Amino acid sequence: MGTGIRTALLESTINRRLFLAGMGAGMAGILVSGRAPAFAQAAPKKLVLAHINNNDSAAVEFEWMAKEANARSKGSLDVQFFGGTLLAKELEIMNAVKSGNVAMGDPAGAAATVFPEMSLFLVPYLVASYDQAYRLFNGKVGEQLDKTFQEKYGVKTLFFFDYGFRHFWNSKHPIVEPKDLRGLKIRVQLAKVFGDTINGLGGNAVPMPWGEVIPAAQQKVIDGADLPIVNILQLKVYEVSKYCSMTYHNYGPTLMVMNLGMWNGLSDAEKKLLLDLSREVQGRIRHSTESVDSLAKAKELLEPKGMLVNAANTEAFRKVAQEKVWPTYRQQGGNLWDTIVATKV
Repeated sequence: MGTGIRTALLESTINRRLFLAGMGAGMAGILVSGRAPAFAQAAPKKLVLAHINNNDSAAVEFEWMAKEANARSKGSLDVQFFGGTLLAKELEIMNAVKSGNVAMGDPAGAAATVFPEMSLFLVPYLVASYDQAYRLFNGKVGEQLDKTFQEKYGVKTLFFFDYGFRHFWNSKHPIVEPKDLRGLKIRVQLAKVFGDTINGLGGNAVPMPWGEVIPAAQQKVIDGADLPIVNILQLKVYEVSKYCSMTYHNYGPTLMVMNLGMWNGLSDAEKKLLLDLSREVQGRIRHSTESVDSLAKAKELLEPKGMLVNAANTEAFRKVAQEKVWPTYRQQGGNLWDTIVATKV
């Protein structure tokens, strides 16, 4: 085991022990009851916010959110951001939020694994634009999902965000037509819809958590994967992959959630502060994502780093998706499928 890994594990262990020990008066009360005990009301409410990375587009804004929450609450809140150090996997973070060992967190790209209700939005080419997605998640659909997640999982949705539309990257050749996926081993997230997407479009899906992806690409266990442009850049995928193909095949929604007990333990003013900040962060992440999600911008940013960026025949990919992937999910989707389709107009 390398020195860096041992250091990270040690730091993780120390951080978790500090957190579970209470990190000062008042934290034990938060963990047990979901709110600070009466004798500690004057102390800041410590809220740990965990994210799987420390260098992607969301991490930058979550760190900003923590600092702003502390400043704007004038000592009422002490939000502590941990990116890539507290817990190592998306599912670990979400289990910690559900149990109350962490106050806030997100499943990153694994939203549909944690919340199967999100799977429908990931059906390839069903969500066709950012505008459509924003109207869905900032409207009645988002409100209903929040209600469902509170009742079913014990978490409060602070905001929905995304990493943008996903594009293929691989070490073999440009992907222009669906036939170019044949024979390629493409890493996918663990939710079934991702495997159905890659297999349906013609590739060979290899389910794998994010933490294993870069080593797998280096060792040729996989030929590539898919990511939004913003994360291909920030996660330095160009160091392990030669080609980036602009297929726009999946829209990647996810969400920031908070343990419901801890949420209910906040004052009305604190709740409003976090929701106001959440909407600001949502806008900031969306800007970061959209601003680089074009062929011209991807070429500008990635080709100097050694990647070759190409346009793909998205209509051909969409046709295959409609034939191979859509029928099963349309049958399962019911009214929500109809709502998503109607929102395109």
